[in-house]
Amino acid sequence: RHFPCPPSSPKNFCDVLEIQCSNGAVFVAGRYNKYSRNLPQTPWIIDGERKLDSSVEELISEHLMAEFKADSFNFSSSGREDVDVRTLGNGRPFAIELVNPHRIHFTAEEMKGLQQTINNSSDKIQVRDLQLVTRSAIGRMKEGEEEKTKTYSALIWIDKAIQKEDIAFLDDIKELKLDQKTPLRVLHRRPLAVRCRIIHTMKSEYIDEHHFRLHLKTQAGTYIKEFVHGDFGRTKPNIGSLLNRTADILELDVESVDVDWPPILDN
Repeated sequence: RHFPCPPSSPKNFCDVLEIQCSNGAVFVAGRYNKYSRNLPQTPWIIDGERKLDSSVEELISEHLMAEFKADSFNFSSSGREDVDVRTLGNGRPFAIELVNPHRIHFTAEEMKGLQQTINNSSDKIQVRDLQLVTRSAIGRMKEGEEEKTKTYSALIWIDKAIQKEDIAFLDDIKELKLDQKTPLRVLHRRPLAVRCRIIHTMKSEYIDEHHFRLHLKTQAGTYIKEFVHGDFGRTKPNIGSLLNRTADILELDVESVDVDWPPILDN
């Protein structure tokens, strides 16, 4: 009685009050190198106050936002480096979701030109293999992230004088298992836990009585700084305990992130 089927025909036409048009998100991927030791990956804001002028995310996204004429963006990457750590080699994979872009079609040449624009805009970062990807392809960047390996170069200071032969044994250590309690420096944003991580290989490079460089190949997610200085015993073993000395890290570089994505382009 109240809802006849089929329903009766409407007696009045509907009035269109507003029309909104929007595009589905577009995804851009690539790899970035970071050459500055004073540049965070994402905006560094504490209690509403910005600590540094820019970030990797902003240096890349501002040009993409302008060219794609998007409303907003979401940035993700295969891991992250500290503000004082450089990322060298082939760079770190990243992806940016551009929300409601007003332009969506770009040729390979236009993407290459956009990449060059980003690279010309700053000497703190460089981008390579910039390309359009699908939403599903981004999942490959995160798949098995902890099973991936990363290589690092660490400049280490030792309190007591050492000779080359004192550190030579490090080169023979393989598949060293670490127990890493959440570092004090990230405890405010990470849950307290003990994580097992693996140092696959190490190669030492003697510099002088108090300094040497250590090249490491590790399981992704390993805290390298804490492996060097021990973090008040929260990482066991560590370089200090292995050498029976006090050790600290002066510089750290990411030399490679072994994620086979995105595809390498001829650019």
